[in-house]
Amino acid sequence: MKRVIIISTILLASMGTYAQYASDALRFSQQYYQGTARNMSVGSAFGALGSDLSSLAINPAGLGLYRNSEYTITPEVFSRSITADYLGQSVNDSRTIFDLSNFGMVSTTYLGKSGGGFKFIQFAFGMNRLNNFNSNRTIVGNNVNSSKLDVYLENADGIDYTDIENNFNGYYSYDLTPAWNTFLIDTIPGYNNAYYSPVPFAGVQQKEVLATRGSTNEWDISMGTNFDDKLYFGITLGMPYTRFYSDTHYSEQDVADTIPYFNSWSVYESLTTTGYGFNIKLGMIYRPVNWLRIGGAFHSPTWYSMTDNWSTITESSLEWDSFSSSSPQGTFNYKLHTPMRAIGDVALIFKKYGFLTFEYEYVDYGRAKFKATGVDYASGTNADISNNYQGTSNFRGGVEIRAGMFSFRGGYALYGSPYKNNLNDGKKQYLTGGLGYSNGHFGVDFAFVYGNKKSDYYLYTSDYFST
Repeated sequence: MKRVIIISTILLASMGTYAQYASDALRFSQQYYQGTARNMSVGSAFGALGSDLSSLAINPAGLGLYRNSEYTITPEVFSRSITADYLGQSVNDSRTIFDLSNFGMVSTTYLGKSGGGFKFIQFAFGMNRLNNFNSNRTIVGNNVNSSKLDVYLENADGIDYTDIENNFNGYYSYDLTPAWNTFLIDTIPGYNNAYYSPVPFAGVQQKEVLATRGSTNEWDISMGTNFDDKLYFGITLGMPYTRFYSDTHYSEQDVADTIPYFNSWSVYESLTTTGYGFNIKLGMIYRPVNWLRIGGAFHSPTWYSMTDNWSTITESSLEWDSFSSSSPQGTFNYKLHTPMRAIGDVALIFKKYGFLTFEYEYVDYGRAKFKATGVDYASGTNADISNNYQGTSNFRGGVEIRAGMFSFRGGYALYGSPYKNNLNDGKKQYLTGGLGYSNGHFGVDFAFVYGNKKSDYYLYTSDYFST
């Protein structure tokens, strides 16, 4: 999967800011339904088709179409390539991993109704991957206009230096206090609350290397049923768990040796987020005639309990010495409620020749809610979420053509932009394809998914950037 990022401007994302937790709310609200290879190969538009364990996470009514028990496991090779363009320099970085996107089982019981009424009941248990956070990204550029230290100076302005110097475990201990300890900011002579840096003008090579790891997976316990081969119902208790690891190394270096007394400085930021949650999914599929299936599903909000752990290490290399300052280990517990989802789907079945399937999903990312006790972040973060994110329409579609025991598949998915502003386009597109084989007792499926996204990213606040 390839994602292109164009870098044009900048931002300080310090731990504990509203923007930090608003972006977390978006990250853990987005879902891309990986699941089985068959599901992925048709753009994850399997809601109305059923008889696939991906149904647990999309439309649990799909369980109702099972007539036999089944076990599945789906390994995957996931690759993400990111090209970053910044100040005339382009750098490509990538990461490839081997993982599991789905496994599970479904048990089917025949209820003995030869006429009308309930004919089958199904119980299923499985795991489906909803999002993958693995990536490497490198940004390099020669900036003759500004330094990230300009943001530190702005944040420190008006604060007495003793409050920064002695703030070992407080709000400043992750950026301003380490910067003070490494002589990256200092008071202007004669002032206690005005500052300067050893980079009084621009002319540094800026570099940021970001490595992210982790995923959001969901354990699903589901039940489905079949009424008269016309109506299918399903319910899922979803128990998602998420792991997100982010290691960022940002540096500035005087490669041209034009800044007196200054060689380089860097900051290393480490963030680990873990969370557990639960949700309920309800689904229904109606088959008025054999060749048509119409379905719909409702996903409740997911109620997460989250924990963040973070730390920073700031280092400077000045002409007279080198310095290093480590922050304390920060820990923050909070609640996150991701928005509900509504899904509508339709499938056209051409007997043994294949199918066409379409799916629409609506989710309002602006309705995510952040809750915490003992701090005042919640109201500001929720306002930031509401002001910056919006409702989106997601479209997925796919086709399968069967030739004997073989199936050939293709699909497309378009996920709308969650952003209200025009800075980040935010749309994601996926082209998918696959091949399947089944002899009625055993089956194997292969899928290929290619994704593309283009967006802007900030190294630090754009107030200091000029083109």
